[in-house]
Amino acid sequence: MDPRDQMLIGDVVARSGFAASALRYYEDQGLVFSTRSPGGQRRYERSVLRRLAFIRAASNVGLSLEEVRDELARLPSNRNPTKADWQRISRHWRGRLEEQIAALERLRDGLDSCIGCGCLSLRRCAFSNPEDVAAQSEESPGAAYLPRVLRRPGPRARL
Repeated sequence: MDPRDQMLIGDVVARSGFAASALRYYEDQGLVFSTRSPGGQRRYERSVLRRLAFIRAASNVGLSLEEVRDELARLPSNRNPTKADWQRISRHWRGRLEEQIAALERLRDGLDSCIGCGCLSLRRCAFSNPEDVAAQSEESPGAAYLPRVLRRPGPRARL
């Protein structure tokens, strides 16, 4: 490989917008790959920028790290997504985005009367969540009435 096609971690950070810790984590997770110089410095192929852009796009759509890993694992020899790959994957994501858009529209339309949390702090909650029945739900903690597609994992689980 031509050394000019290799980038140091600082160069990848500057070009991708990801923190160095994220790059190391993604490498540990098998999402990106590097080689080591004789001195132990990470060297990334320039093509890692495309893979990181893919990870960023997947995160913006709301895919979990596991889902991103699954999509990338479908590519032969851990190569970067091609245009054809991207078209196939983006078709899959379209439905998810449409679901998120619809959920956001419902949230927007009801936002002035209820935020979906079951807090009983707003007048309407007496109708949506009488006697705080949401607190007794086994479904999930937090905003019980918020559409599932809009619930995000805590900060540690996000991309």
